[in-house]
Amino acid sequence: MLKIIQHKIFLLACGTIVSVSAYAQQNLKLTYNKPAENWNEALPIGNGRLGAMVFGGAIQEHLQLNEETIWAGEPGNNIPKNTFDSIRKVRRLINEDQFEKAQDLTNKTYPRQAPKNLNYGMPYQTMGDLFLDFKGHENFKNYTRNLDIEKAISNVSYEVNGVIFKREIFSSFADNVIMIKLTSSKKGSLNFSINASTPHKINSIFTEKNQLVINGTSGSADNKIGKIKFKTVAVPVLKGGKLTSSKDKLEISNADEVIIYVSIATNFKKYNDLSGNPDARVSDYLNKALSKKYNDEFKAHVKKYQKYFKRVSLNLGTTEQAKKTTDIRIKEFGTSSDPDLVALYFQFGRYLLISSSQQGTQPANLQGIWNYQLNPSWDSKYTVNINTEMNYWPAENTNLSEMHEPLFDMIQDLSVTGKESAKEMYKARGWNMHHNTDLWRITGVVDGGFYGMWPMGGAWLTQHVWDHYLYTGDKEFLKKNYEVLKGCALFYLDVLQQDSSKKYLVVSPSMSPENKYFKNVSITAGTTMDNQLVFDVFNNFINTSKILNQDKNLSEEIKIALSKLPPMQIGQHAQLQEWLTDMDRTDDKHRHISHLYGLFPSGQISPFRNPDLAEAAKNSMIYRGDKSTGWSMGWKVNWWARLLDGNRAFKLISDQLTPAPLETKGQSGGTYPNLLDAHPPFQIDGNFGCTSGIAEMLLHSYDGYIYLLPALPDALPNGSVKGLKARGGFEIDMDWKNSKLTKLTVKSTLGGNARIRIAKDLKLVTSRTSATNLKKSTVNTETQLMLAKGENSNEYYQVNSIKIPLQSNKSELKGFAVPETEMFDFKTEKGGIYIFTTY
Repeated sequence: MLKIIQHKIFLLACGTIVSVSAYAQQNLKLTYNKPAENWNEALPIGNGRLGAMVFGGAIQEHLQLNEETIWAGEPGNNIPKNTFDSIRKVRRLINEDQFEKAQDLTNKTYPRQAPKNLNYGMPYQTMGDLFLDFKGHENFKNYTRNLDIEKAISNVSYEVNGVIFKREIFSSFADNVIMIKLTSSKKGSLNFSINASTPHKINSIFTEKNQLVINGTSGSADNKIGKIKFKTVAVPVLKGGKLTSSKDKLEISNADEVIIYVSIATNFKKYNDLSGNPDARVSDYLNKALSKKYNDEFKAHVKKYQKYFKRVSLNLGTTEQAKKTTDIRIKEFGTSSDPDLVALYFQFGRYLLISSSQQGTQPANLQGIWNYQLNPSWDSKYTVNINTEMNYWPAENTNLSEMHEPLFDMIQDLSVTGKESAKEMYKARGWNMHHNTDLWRITGVVDGGFYGMWPMGGAWLTQHVWDHYLYTGDKEFLKKNYEVLKGCALFYLDVLQQDSSKKYLVVSPSMSPENKYFKNVSITAGTTMDNQLVFDVFNNFINTSKILNQDKNLSEEIKIALSKLPPMQIGQHAQLQEWLTDMDRTDDKHRHISHLYGLFPSGQISPFRNPDLAEAAKNSMIYRGDKSTGWSMGWKVNWWARLLDGNRAFKLISDQLTPAPLETKGQSGGTYPNLLDAHPPFQIDGNFGCTSGIAEMLLHSYDGYIYLLPALPDALPNGSVKGLKARGGFEIDMDWKNSKLTKLTVKSTLGGNARIRIAKDLKLVTSRTSATNLKKSTVNTETQLMLAKGENSNEYYQVNSIKIPLQSNKSELKGFAVPETEMFDFKTEKGGIYIFTTY
């Protein structure tokens, strides 16, 4: 047992610990000294439902506007008829090693271009653009603009002829409108017009009662008719001056102050219900917002936003670089020390998630909610062979569990529409989906057989359901989603096939997402990622069945199937095999490294429990290389963090924070001046992946313990973080100096055993206070720290056992070195706060 001492802990009435940290967040603003010249320089604002890209022009302000349900098409699934016989033939061809013929038949059954009677998903679409044209502002100076992610507001300021003009623009979390406040230092100086445009073919733009109105209908695509009706209204409220209107423009003259309220709504109610009334909705939003004073509205907006954002703070130190504009900081990051930019980038990811995924909204799509096109790249829909899942990696560990809820709502929908694809395509029970979906919750193959014959999308999505339970302990949530988990497990129980050796049960046909093992051949059976996914699906159901005491017989049946899944394999190049057969190439630089799903986000590969697999995963990473698309590099940050290599993880962050080229071809990745991720073009998943990766560098909780600073890079030797979330409902605050932990606070929201892994050369000195003792101003109690033995008794830290991996006799492993650490247990009470220092 370690030495125990006592500390006095002073509490506020609300239970908050009063302490002064040596580190305070230095910079929570993206700053610029010139207006945006293109979309990738504009700044994103959003409230989950409404988004805008703010250009900040002095002569013309440009807001590109989005509403989350403006999608092309109409309700309906995309399930092909009479393809089960083809699937059975493909299975037979695969088992006969006739892979080219299997691919040809797959391509014929699911062609690259959607047949006339099907579609491959609908695009998410822009609403259009709002413009404010200012008179006499050509010769402006002292220009600044910023995005304040602490308050979720964009600011613009500049001077014209001695008059200072300012704008505040935000998408209100409180009242569901976009608000633009314009002021000047001299009364009567605001002179501008308001006009709008939309690229939708069916539209009307006009003024009515001194309001600017845009009506439109979304586009048609493939065999679907656009049936989303939308309405946008801009209402200026003046202090002083005069408002006049023409056919499609509002004119403001000599005003002291103007506040513009922008409301957007559609007829969308649910994926199969378009009975909403956009006119009534727009009016309701506007009336609510117009009934409040601006300052009250802004305070309510900030309060709701900060309820989430303020849960986590991160400081990594600051340098002179922090005084420069954000675009310059990105440009110089690779050649200068700017740890504060890493902290800003981390928090920017959290800002984007809060701003694009609120309770009751649609989940964040491929571009969050920010898209300026009618036909964006990959339709800006939901790609679920990595991208949608990556969007939600920061939801739990960066303390934004509520932001996860739109994804769970979509999974509930898919568990209904996915019954059609399971039954029609596979003659299976339960539900499934493939690698893409959209607003209409399609579950069939998208983009043809070479890319789309991957029936695993539901398997990956349901992992988020189980993870949310592990972080929150919410059994009512688990009950609500029990049928989702059960239906997913039933599907794989029915579709698993014997492999050609008849040793294992595998998914067939399938693929390792978007990769190929022969020229133009992707279709196969029993890929490593599929096996890992089914392993998780089965274990999640077995564990849920036990917790909720349901379906014991089914659980036993699934245990038998689980025992017949293939083990992971270490191939001839000492790599983690991607396929059931050892076909990996050392010169393969493909952006998808899907077989490392077991390393992250799953926890099947642990450096401490199975170092051989960790070494094989590392070798696979080295063969693939670092530079890739933005989202791929974001995933790699997480992988290197799980491999305990903070310096390599930081290198990937540096690669990601490389200025992205303006051209949108190739796979150079990087970051645009507005800090948005470049695939290229813009995809939001890379932002979320890096935010998750930074959290993983600081905290692990997947392997039966809470590991503190597991992958701290040399470039970040000093810092502090507050509010990170670990499984089991633990919230973690840490300070570190000279790369060593100096202070730790653990808040237990659920109670139970806390197991901490730390560097062996550290000793913890402890004190304890409990939230149940708030009536006392000081509390002096001791915490018993014990060396950990056996498996963690905490129910949220149980580790699923994997099979012993198979290893090629051609492979040579050198050994995977892990740092020297120790683990300690201590009991926690629900609401308890536990303070530790080190020596």
